[in-house]
Parts: sequence; structure tokens; C-alpha cells
Amino acid sequence: MEKTELQALISLLDDPDEAIFQQLKSKLIDFGDQVIPVLEEAWEDASYDEVYHKRIESIIHTIQFQKVKSALTVWKQSAEKDLLEGILILSRYQYPDLDRTFIDTLLQTMERDIWLEFNANLTALEKVRIINHVLFDVHGFGGNSENYHSVYNSYINTVFESRKGTPLSLSVIYMVLAQRLKLPIYGVNLPRHFILAYQDIPFLADSNPQVLFYINPFSKGVVLLKREVQHFLKQLKIE
Repeated sequence: MEKTELQALISLLDDPDEAIFQQLKSKLIDFGDQVIPVLEEAWEDASYDEVYHKRIESIIHTIQFQKVKSALTVWKQSAEKDLLEGILILSRYQYPDLDRTFIDTLLQTMERDIWLEFNANLTALEKVRIINHVLFDVHGFGGNSENYHSVYNSYINTVFESRKGTPLSLSVIYMVLAQRLKLPIYGVNLPRHFILAYQDIPFLADSNPQVLFYINPFSKGVVLLKREVQHFLKQLKIE
């Protein structure tokens, strides 16, 4: 459809009839993300009322959500399930034109800084202390306890910009670095808090790994033992 035809279709979004709006919405959504620039251009037209603008916002968000959902479905079905790519897909819901160059560059820098400190004689705990130093002390990442519920703590691009995040977003960064360094560190979805587990061997389908200790990235990588995690669960009255 030509741009002028799209613009004519979009101009009808101020129709007070809800049934007509739903038909228009369905038709515009079917065009996919190629219609978003035209919708954004129409949204800037100040001659329309608030209902018109909110309807455009609703259509844009629906299209973006469907695109993200489709990309995540493909990601889930892939053999690799690259963790960084998965979290970038989520961020593209809010930032569809996200450029990952800055993220990739900073990850490579942190990986190099950690690798230069590693040697074959280090224990698992010593390796974690080096990661913690590079990630939290040198590069300044940390938990955003002052504005914990801000949505920007969850989009990975804004976490990299502000160096502040949630237990989950910081754990994702930690795990991405661990994977690149070939360390058996995996996520543990504790109720109300996401932490990591350092295992004695990599997790495989036929393996029986044992957890050496736990890591809390939100608290700058503080190491926890099993009894401390059990105490946390006991306080929450969770089996």
C-alpha cells in the first residue's frame, strides 16, 4: 500500500465507533513494522485529539510486541539459545532500532580484563572474586536499590548505559561473561530474587553437577553458601 493510502487509513482512527477502530487496528497491524514510521508521523499531528494519539500508540505497541514475540519464538527453537541475543530481543520492544555495538564492545573489554587476571591455578572462588572486581569495581555495575522498580533496570541497553540493574539483568550480564570464559555459572530463580550458582562441572543433560556456592550479583557478587540460601527461603516461609 502506498504511503498516501496508509495515511488516509490512519486518519480514520479518530472515528468514535469502537467497532470501526478495531477493524482499522487489525488491518494496520497486519502490515507489520513497516507501517510504524507512518504511524509515528501521524502521531505528531497535533490537530487530532488524545483518543486518536492513544489509539496510534496502542497499534504501535501491539506491532512491536508481536515482532518481539515472534523473534523470541525463533530464539527459543534455536539450538544455541544465545543468552545475550535473547535479552536484546526483549529490549527491542522499547528500543526497536537498538544498536548493540556499545554492549558488544563493553562485554569484550570486560571479558579481556577478566581473562588477563585468570591463570590455571585459580580456585572457583578466586575466579569469582576477579569477575566481581572487574564487573563491579572497575566498570561500576551494581544494583539499583534506590529506584528498584524502574523499567530501565530491565532493558539491557539502558542497564549498560547506567550500569544499574535488577538481580535478573545483572545476573544475565554475569552469566554472559561466565559463558564466554567457559565457567559453569548458571541462574537460580529464587522467589523475589535471582541469583547464580557456581557448579563443579558444566550442566549437561546426563550430568549430575553439584553447587559449590551461590553468587548474588545485585549485592556486587557476594558469595552465599547453601545454608544462607535456605535461611532466606525460611524467612519467606517457602519450602
